[in-house]
Amino acid sequence: MTEEKRPEEMTFEESLNKLNELVNQLENGGLDLDKNIEIYEQAVVLRDRCRKILEESERKVQKLMETADGIKKEDFSVE
Repeated sequence: MTEEKRPEEMTFEESLNKLNELVNQLENGGLDLDKNIEIYEQAVVLRDRCRKILEESERKVQKLMETADGIKKEDFSVE
C-alpha cells in the first residue's frame, strides 16, 4: 500500500486528480454523513492547494513578461 502525500507536497496535477476523485466519491453517494464531511473537508484543502499553485504560477508568468522598459504586467486570464 502506498502512502499518500500530504496536500502541501502535491503537484498541481496530483492535487487536481485527487480532488476529482473526492468529488466523484461525493457524487456517487452511498456514504454516511461523517464520511461525506471528511471527504468534503479534504476536497476544500485540495481546492485551496490548487488555487495557491495557480496564483504562484500567475505571479511567475507576470515576472517573466519583461520588456525593454521593465516588467510589463498584464492580466492573466483563462477563457
